[in-house]
Amino acid sequence: MNRKILCGAGALGASLFAAMPAWAQDAAATPTIDKGDTAWMLTSTLLVFLMILPGLALFYGGLTRSKNMLSTMTQIGAAASLAMLIWVMYGYTMAFGEGGNAFVAGFGKAFLKGVTPDSVSGTIPEYVFVCFQMTFAAITMALVLGSTVERIKFSAVMVFGLIWLTIVYFPIAHMVWAPTGYFFNLGALDYAGGTVVHINAGVSALVAAIILGKRKGFPNEPMPPHSLTLTFVGTGLLWVGWFGFNAGSALSANGAASLAMINTFVATASGGLFWMLTERLAGHKGSALGFCSGVVAGLVAVTPAAGNSGPFGAIVLGAVASVICFFAVSKLKPMLGYDDALDAFGVHGIGGIVGAIGTGIVCSPALGGPGKADFSIGSQLVIQTEAVLATIVISTIGTVIAIFIAKAVTGLRVAPEVELEGLDIGEHGERAYN
Repeated sequence: MNRKILCGAGALGASLFAAMPAWAQDAAATPTIDKGDTAWMLTSTLLVFLMILPGLALFYGGLTRSKNMLSTMTQIGAAASLAMLIWVMYGYTMAFGEGGNAFVAGFGKAFLKGVTPDSVSGTIPEYVFVCFQMTFAAITMALVLGSTVERIKFSAVMVFGLIWLTIVYFPIAHMVWAPTGYFFNLGALDYAGGTVVHINAGVSALVAAIILGKRKGFPNEPMPPHSLTLTFVGTGLLWVGWFGFNAGSALSANGAASLAMINTFVATASGGLFWMLTERLAGHKGSALGFCSGVVAGLVAVTPAAGNSGPFGAIVLGAVASVICFFAVSKLKPMLGYDDALDAFGVHGIGGIVGAIGTGIVCSPALGGPGKADFSIGSQLVIQTEAVLATIVISTIGTVIAIFIAKAVTGLRVAPEVELEGLDIGEHGERAYN
């Protein structure tokens, strides 16, 4: 009996020993939460939220006339809040859910079904990833409003936002960032949202502005910003928050995040200074508004390249985007006559296009980028251009649909007397300044 027991124990021990490598592999394959990565992503998520409230609200609000300051900030806050709610209801599953196809994910995670404090995305809790991506959806929706302020109804903003996020933002986010997405598998480079956020928002802003029509008195009546001080403060908050936007897109506290961080510093600095230099060369004084505009242009351009470029490539990209955006705002808009009130298209749309296409160049290891040794600029430019053009088409068609639904439901535009009095009083019954 004892010998049988010993033999059985020996056989069991041998089988356990043989199974140990498989167990080790299973253990290694099990996703685990990294506290450092989690802490960084919690911080990054809050930084991106800082970009919306109060960053973008102050930036856009300061650029409007004083009678529309409060309505502009309220539209941004409410639109961002709407985006957050529908993100957790069905936006997250459309963008990053399981199943689906190359253009939209499945609905298995609707209302965050299956997401728990214990579920993991990479090395961070899935709830953190949900929140991080939620802030991207929220700020993209808010950016669109830069072209429509001072004449769109608040109710129209909410209806438009609901439709636009559903048929434009969520599918594009899936195509670019989800492992099963069309552009992801095509090899398009978009580190933190050149196509998903900026081209998407900028093109949509242009389409919405054209359909909505010009503000009363534009372009003959002067409509200067009422507070460049608030715009400057908003610019600073955007720049600070953008580190969460770009460096946070590494989804980890690692070397890729550090590369995105330095690029966010230097491309932005380059953008701000080159806009002022271009103003001087064009015969104007270097202005505070020009610096703020250049800073945002640099931030927009480096967004897709943040982790896909070396620092010197980022500097060049920020400078080039800033100069091109300057001429888009000062020459293209007057020539075509559209009323993009706060230059959402001129800075985010144009800057996003320059950045997305330019990423295909600065990623080259020959130019200091992190691309592989066999990286081909020509091949990558073709892919980047395809992604840009497809984003423009989807944004245009989706925005037309969303804006006309909003028009049918709400009437879209405030009455002439409300526009004359200001939307602060006419839409919300209060003033920014008493």
